[in-house]
This record gives sequence, C-alpha cells and structure tokens, in this order.
Amino acid sequence: MLAMNESSRARVLVPAVRERLERITDVLPVGPANSSRGAGNPFLTDPAIRAALGTTDALLTGWGCPAITPEVLDAAPKLRAIIHAAGSVKGFVDPSAFERGIQVSSAVVANALPVAEFTVATIVLSGKRAFRLGAEYKVSRHRPDPSAVPGSYGSSVGLLGASRIGRMVAERLRAFDLEVLISDPYLTAAEAADLGAELVELDDLFTRSDILSVHAPLLPETIGLVDARLLGLLKDGSVLINTARGRIVDAAALEQECRSGRLDAVLDVTDPEPLPPDSPLLDLPNVFLTPHLAGAVGNEVARLGELAVSEVERFAAGTPLRHAISPAELGRIA
Repeated sequence: MLAMNESSRARVLVPAVRERLERITDVLPVGPANSSRGAGNPFLTDPAIRAALGTTDALLTGWGCPAITPEVLDAAPKLRAIIHAAGSVKGFVDPSAFERGIQVSSAVVANALPVAEFTVATIVLSGKRAFRLGAEYKVSRHRPDPSAVPGSYGSSVGLLGASRIGRMVAERLRAFDLEVLISDPYLTAAEAADLGAELVELDDLFTRSDILSVHAPLLPETIGLVDARLLGLLKDGSVLINTARGRIVDAAALEQECRSGRLDAVLDVTDPEPLPPDSPLLDLPNVFLTPHLAGAVGNEVARLGELAVSEVERFAAGTPLRHAISPAELGRIA
C-alpha cells in the first residue's frame, strides 16, 4: 500500500523506480488525511483502503501520509513493515508499531547526503570567508583585501552532533587539510577517530573551532542549546553554519553576535522560518542565508524513492531491511 501525497509520488517514485515497485507488489494509493485521527484518516474511512489494509504486508509511506495510529495498526493485522520514502518517522508512526514487531525503515540517509554535500561546500567557502567578502564586494564595488582571510589550511572545524549528516560531513572532510572536532554525548573517542575526528567536550568544541557546523537533532534538550554563552566562546571572526534546525541556536544571541560583526553565519535554517521581512539578518554582509534547500530538492528527491523501493524489495525477499530504525533510536532522532 502506497501512502503519500500526489506531489511526493511524482517526485519520489520516478518512472523507473515505480516500475520496480509494481513488479513486486500490488500498489493501492492512499491520499492525505484531513486530520491525523478519526474521521479524517482515509486508512479508516475509505472502504476500499480499509479493506486492503486488512491484507497489507507493507506500507510505503512519504510526505503527506496520514497518521499511522494504534487504530490503523489494529485494522492492519498482517502489517510487518512501514517503509518511509522521506526523513523522520516520529511525526506519524505511533511507537506501538515497534511493540507489535513491525519493522520501520526510513530514507533519511538519502536525504542526509545532499545536506552533507551542501555543508562541506559551505565549510570550504567559509574557510576563505567567501560569503562575507563577496557581499562586501558587491556593496562597495571595490575588491576587499584578502590578506586578512584566515584560509582553510590547518583550520579547526567543529561538528556539533554525530548525526547521520554529522558523520557524513566528518568522513568527507578527510579530503581536506583540516582539524575536525566533534562533540556528541552518544559518541565514543574511538568512533570519532574512525570518522577522522577528535571527540571533545562541548565547551572545547566552541573554544577551538574556527568554523562550527550544527548537526544536532531538534529535541526538547537541544532547543536553544547554542546559547549566548556558547556563542561567546567562539573566536572572533569564526563562522557558524546551521543546516540542522533553527531552534537549536538562540536566535537573539546569534543576531547580536552577527550585528556586532564578531561572527559570520551561514544559515540554511532560521528561527523563525522564514525570517520576517524586517530581520537584520537579511541585510548583514556577514550572514549568508539560503531558503532551507540543503536537503533533497529537484532530482535529488528520486534518491529517496530508490532507497525505499530497495527496502521493499528486501522485505519481499525476506532479507533484513538495510535502513531499519530501532525503538532506541526513536528517542534521539529528529
């Protein structure tokens, strides 16, 4: 059974991938719900869908999927796998699915890859302070003096969080002459070393980093984690990059640091998002803003469908899912 909105189906399940899916399963589309529970949930209210749900072995879900509540699970006694062709499953899969022995898989890795690529690109450009100097060049019409630019050779790059994206970034930074630092309460020193990084405490991460990139998940304990105190530990002229979630960084504290000119920022996410039209961040030359585009966009979205259909093929063949999520992971992922 296929549960995602029409736009997602077209972008995620490109023709070649859709053909693979149809070779191994009967596909019944499920539209988005008007509400997450009860009368608005088409899993329960559409007679054809509810009847098919009773014999469904696997759900292929995506953006726009109705909530998979305990009531939906009760109506799907044969369900053994929920395979999500998008990122986080926390918003719509009830945790009781794990208790019922249902495998849950996510294409979050396929969405993480372009974010990691985007982040590495911004780190390389930030080493030359390309964003700030480029903005100054456009305004002044005079070439800024690059002699004071620190450059990248031997610079310290700090990664806040060893998420999937954080790990991908660390692995890709091996190709550069950089010192990579990482801070994550769930990471060991040996695991950090395997990534080519040094595990450090949170304060050390901010004190030692020339460029600090945020890769923590948005959880109750990480809201506002990067506060005025931590930002104050960054060296003058450091760069903060955020491709994670805007609310992890204290918005007022970051604005103050950027308005003073002490820090540069590269922000794909903000708090609030989008920024109000009168936000000072929109006009500061030392702040480079992108409209939340680091994740999969355009033709990159097809990667999610390819990964998810590969998981359906494994399920059909009786082999373990490669991108399964465990109940233990659910509490610390975004």
